[in-house]
This record gives sequence, structure tokens and C-alpha cells, in this order.
Amino acid sequence: MHEGRYRLIGSTASPYAIKLRALLRYRRIPFDWVIMTKALRKQTEHLRPNLIPVLQYPDGSFRGETTTLAYDLESRHSDRSVIPEDKAVAFVCDLLEDLADEWAVKPLFLYRWWDPEDQAYVSRWAGEEWSVSEAEPGSAEEIEQFRRRQISRMSILGATAENKPLLEESYHRILAAFEPHVGMTKYIFGTRPSLADFAWFGQLSELATDPTPMRIMREKAPFTDHWTRRLDDASGVDGQWYPRELALSGMAEALLRIAGELYLPFLVANAQAFAKGVERLEINVWGLPYALSPFKYQVKCLDLIRGKFAALDAEHRAALRPVLECTGCWEHLVGKGMASATR
Repeated sequence: MHEGRYRLIGSTASPYAIKLRALLRYRRIPFDWVIMTKALRKQTEHLRPNLIPVLQYPDGSFRGETTTLAYDLESRHSDRSVIPEDKAVAFVCDLLEDLADEWAVKPLFLYRWWDPEDQAYVSRWAGEEWSVSEAEPGSAEEIEQFRRRQISRMSILGATAENKPLLEESYHRILAAFEPHVGMTKYIFGTRPSLADFAWFGQLSELATDPTPMRIMREKAPFTDHWTRRLDDASGVDGQWYPRELALSGMAEALLRIAGELYLPFLVANAQAFAKGVERLEINVWGLPYALSPFKYQVKCLDLIRGKFAALDAEHRAALRPVLECTGCWEHLVGKGMASATR
């Protein structure tokens, strides 16, 4: 284990920053939590992409991208791993982490910037912690600039009137996947939290804070609301991974169904659209439309997921096949279903 403290630079308004903060707390890795400032942004401007959070290592170097950081920390610190030991379960963990990071953020972004109440709440909060303009942090000018900047990105990120019904439906289905299963000592793959749990914590805890999704969560999924608050600091948790048959049931299977019916078809459609050079991808999921411009980064997401699946040996792929087939994931992971990415 490497000696010395890390420094995590971020904002409490970022689901990815609090994801990594909770992971570091659970793993009992010494670190200091620092809010991003203009000076720190200047020091880290060489990173690509230049996003928060940024982790400063004990040697003084800066690195980003929470999934990459989580795996690098696994190589540097052996205690209290967040990667399930079973390789089949570990693959599902990677898939569900990606689902949280890349899809759950979509309804979060929609809710944050759709309604004036949410806009006002989040722009004041983030404008004080997440300053990117030349205005004084926390000033009325900075808050208004932040609000306008985020609203201007809504159509680019798919938070449109056309897509709103599907994004809202996906949020309700996510809550329904968690609510029957979460508890004081229950996580996706056992009685200890995984990397996927921390990714979901990051998104759900922000949704549990912003006014509109908070009200929905407290009405529809109060136990999920409580779960997100406990996972913020799970440093006192000492649990175990479930056996494979239990680890791939319940909450994991419910989330895999969302991946198979929504997320993977979206990634496939995005990859097809990007490969063809079309300006707009269109899918229909659960009878609801979704359309936006294709993103190169999410082509990479599909390639990485498929690459990890292909790297499994035959035994572990065979072990996963029943649950992946029944949840609709299998055909997209093996590269089939490319002719039609709709449901």
C-alpha cells in the first residue's frame, strides 16, 4: 500500500465527485476533500476531459475519470475492495456502474434544469461550489451564468420535451428496481457495497436532494432515499459478497432489465448512428421515443462493455447467459441485434 494522503477535488453538486468521495471513505483510504476553485482549475486544466472530480495522488499528480480512478485505487490498495471476487459478478458490476454513470445522469440533468424551482435551487448551490466563469463565486452573476450555461446544454444532452417522458419513466423504473431490495446492510451484490453501488449512490443522492426528483423519491421509494444517505459514509460497513446465484438476482436483475431494455439498445443505436455519420439517432423504448445527436464517447462505452464481456472465459459467460438473456442484455453484448436497436 502506498503511503500518503490523496486530495479529492470536486463539488457536492457533482454525482461523480460524491461517488468517489464515498468510495474513498468506504475503503478507508486517507484523503482530503477540497472544493474546486479557480486556482485548482488552473492547475488541472491539462487533464482531458477537464471535468470534476480530480484526484490528486500523494506524489502530486492529478488524474480524472472515476471508473479509471476506482480501478487504479484497486491496484494500489488491497483492503476493502469494491470489485466482486467472482468474475461473472464483477462484469455485471461494471455494466451496472456504466448504466448509472451514463444513463441515470440523464433524468438527473433533466430534472435539474427543466423546472424553475429546480433551476434556482441547483444553480445557487453549484454556482457557489463549481465556479467556471470569471464572476465572483456565489455571486448573483455567477449563479445566473451557471443556470444559463446548463440550460443551453439541455438539447445537446437530450433533455428535451420529446425525450422527457422516457427520461421520467426511466427514473421511476430505477426507483422500482431499488426500493424492494435496499436495506441497512443490503447492496447490489451482497452486504458490502460495490463499485456499482457507489455509482448509483452518486446519481441517486443528487436526485434525492434536488426538489422535484426528491419529492418523487420520497413518495415512491423512501427506503432508497434512506439508503443513499447511509452510503455516503460506509466506512463502518463490514460485509460479504453473496454467492453468484443470489448476487445476480433481486436488485441486480431488476437493474439489468433496465440495461437490456433501455441502455444497451441506446448504446447500439448511438454506435450505428455514429458509424453512419447521421446527425440524429432515434429509438423507441417502452413505447416512448428518444432522440439526440450521437456521441463518440458513448461509442467507447459500448466497446468497453463488449470488450469486458468478450474477455470473460467460456465458463463465466455461460454462467451469465440465463440472466443476461432474460433481461435482454445478451444479444447486445455479443454484438447481435445491431440491425435493430429498438424495443
